Amino acid sequence: MINTEVVIVGAGPCGLFQIFELGLLGIKCHIVDSLPRAGGQCSTLYADKPIYDIPAYPVVGGQELVDLLMEQASPFDPGYVLGEQVTHVEKQDDGRFYVKTSGGTEFDAGSMVIAGGLGAFDARPLRTPGAANHAGKNLNYHVVDKQRYQDLSVTIMGGGDSALDWALELHGIAKKITLIHRREEFRAQPASVARMKELAQRGDGTMTYHIGRIERIIETDGSLAGVRMVPFTDNPVAQDIEFDELLVFYGLSPNLGPISDWGIQLDRKTIVVDTAECQTSEPGIFAIGDIVSYPSKKKLILCGFHEAAMAAFGVQHYLYPEIKQRVQFTTTSPIMHERLKVDGSL
Repeated sequence: MINTEVVIVGAGPCGLFQIFELGLLGIKCHIVDSLPRAGGQCSTLYADKPIYDIPAYPVVGGQELVDLLMEQASPFDPGYVLGEQVTHVEKQDDGRFYVKTSGGTEFDAGSMVIAGGLGAFDARPLRTPGAANHAGKNLNYHVVDKQRYQDLSVTIMGGGDSALDWALELHGIAKKITLIHRREEFRAQPASVARMKELAQRGDGTMTYHIGRIERIIETDGSLAGVRMVPFTDNPVAQDIEFDELLVFYGLSPNLGPISDWGIQLDRKTIVVDTAECQTSEPGIFAIGDIVSYPSKKKLILCGFHEAAMAAFGVQHYLYPEIKQRVQFTTTSPIMHERLKVDGSL
């Protein structure tokens, strides 16, 4: 049994920043994630994706952001339990929490912070008959290494930010990008759509796009070689689109998993929290990031960082109600310098 002040559920960017905010208040924690490494979606789905809305960073890669957050949290020596899912939470008579993971790790925790992102997210699959047989081969739902697609013909399905971002990111790496979307309207950022269409209009064949539906897959000697696409036109003529690699970005299907059984108030597939401390309906359990719901909530990493700061003070008040809370600045506070293990000089 591990005795800890706080268990953080979810090691994505918001969960990692929660370590830092708790550490500034002198609160130790352990962080648990079902994935085998820290980083959540940023590491698993968007490791190479550029992020432009992190303060002070004009652009930062997904994995780069995760690495920086882990470095920032390192002075507080958090405990990492990775590759295990929190499966059981039970509040004790003294207000503490018994927490158990799928790997058998047990915690006696003073409080909890749920930073589960979209929960146990699953990519929405291509449901065309036979497609599932090729998943993880040359049909994939995320990009691990973009150099894998060097000089290959790549077809991308989807019309959201992920589809357009990767179409643009892989352009110039892949020999040819073909984008297929099911409707005229794209859900991606208008600037990304405009850039994709601009590249397609060059007519050099390195970027093309189609609006239509997939009728069937095409196999050659048991391998996925293409798809038959039927365009949305008045007189549609099916077109065979061949490729080396297929990427499908139909979005993520959020799955709260065991969280839905922990007795906290939910709003569909999100957790309801207050706006003062990001506390859930269960005192002592807090939640931050994309998984939470409150009026005017925005699903941005930036907003999750703000919620982590608010939750840290909420956790402190729950654990130590006798402490008078006050904000101490990291630039001048000797206590902050001691906790950060710095001397305060530049």
